[in-house]
Amino acid sequence: MPVPPVQNFALLLGLSFFFGLAFEEFFRRSGEARPGGVRTFPLLAMTGGALYLLDSTRLLPMAAGLLVLGAWLLLYYRDRLSSVDATGAPDAGLIVPLANVLAYLLGPILLAEPPWVGVGITVAAVLLLTGRERLHDFARRLELREIVTAGEFLILTGLVLPLLPDRPVTSLTSITPYKAWLALLAVCTISYASYLLQRYVAPKGGDLWVAALGGLYSSTATTVVLARRAGADPAAASRAQAGIILATALMYPRILVVIGVFNVNLALGLAPPLLALAVIGLALAAWQYRRAGASHGAAAAQPPRNPLELNAAALFAVLFVVISVLSSWVKSRFGEAGIDVLAAVVGVTDIDPFVLSIAQGVAAPLSVAGAATAVLIAAASNNLLKAGYAAAFAGVRASLPAAGALVFLALCGLGLAAWLVLHGA
Repeated sequence: MPVPPVQNFALLLGLSFFFGLAFEEFFRRSGEARPGGVRTFPLLAMTGGALYLLDSTRLLPMAAGLLVLGAWLLLYYRDRLSSVDATGAPDAGLIVPLANVLAYLLGPILLAEPPWVGVGITVAAVLLLTGRERLHDFARRLELREIVTAGEFLILTGLVLPLLPDRPVTSLTSITPYKAWLALLAVCTISYASYLLQRYVAPKGGDLWVAALGGLYSSTATTVVLARRAGADPAAASRAQAGIILATALMYPRILVVIGVFNVNLALGLAPPLLALAVIGLALAAWQYRRAGASHGAAAAQPPRNPLELNAAALFAVLFVVISVLSSWVKSRFGEAGIDVLAAVVGVTDIDPFVLSIAQGVAAPLSVAGAATAVLIAAASNNLLKAGYAAAFAGVRASLPAAGALVFLALCGLGLAAWLVLHGA
């Protein structure tokens, strides 16, 4: 085989030294002595690399070296089984043997694979090693149902999606089962990430954090929760109103990201109006937050329902297909004006299925300006619905700043939609 370039050898030494440094420092801080460190790991990596170069086809020397290292680590592990820690449990974790084996394999990896493979493996190993306390603390706080939910997410993405056909199954719409499921996953992924951040990362008592993450999850659900809080606790009403406005402000970039996954041209066309509306919303939220005062209150409410619940996913998929079929029919019967009317109607429900059907071109042929207009109208209609929710749950007087801000954002959105109609291509 050709001689590896000197950069590979330098990277081998640097990464193995970095790995050994992290290993040694981690166990030094915990007051434990373990085999491995800044000298051992570079030597192991060079040994593995040299044996790999001796026979890079059959790998017999490298395999023999791995067997020798494994035999020594087995003796070490058996000796550790006879000792106990402060709790009386055997003091024999697998981290030390695995780290030594990985250091040995770094040599062949860095000589045979692209540099990013070795760098990624080393960095991941160091983060897993040094993050022991945080990871164990996270595992203790994590509920079993969250693990089940993560498994459901993997099933939805890695198992169900590849099996779906990417061709229309009915003449009523051009949407395919694959695209329908992909649309579902696009929304669920953003909502699921927001859900996890809100549940496990957002600081306790950070009501604006909850509102911001809730806006990425569902601005409508967040509005209902905060409006109820404002109605039940008048002292918290002002800050709850700031949270309602903030959640809606972050709805706009969320819509932009979801559209960008399926239709870059439409996302570019919508970027100026949606980002402008987001900036206006953030300014209104900051103004309301200042009026409320900067005192910290309790978090808004209980965490949202998990967006990956199968019932919710099935409902979204059905809505997406129904709205896609309806959009195609309306476009063929009434043209772009009919799509705008439909946008105003669906805005009083969940707008994600409609927005995604527009982004995927279900109502084709629809111009970029026409599609952008429909999205802006749907978002404006949804803001009017949220203003009504705020007034209904918090009371007209208590919700006036938030409801007024949402109506103002709706009017701004309708104004931008009218401008697109007059000046769009």
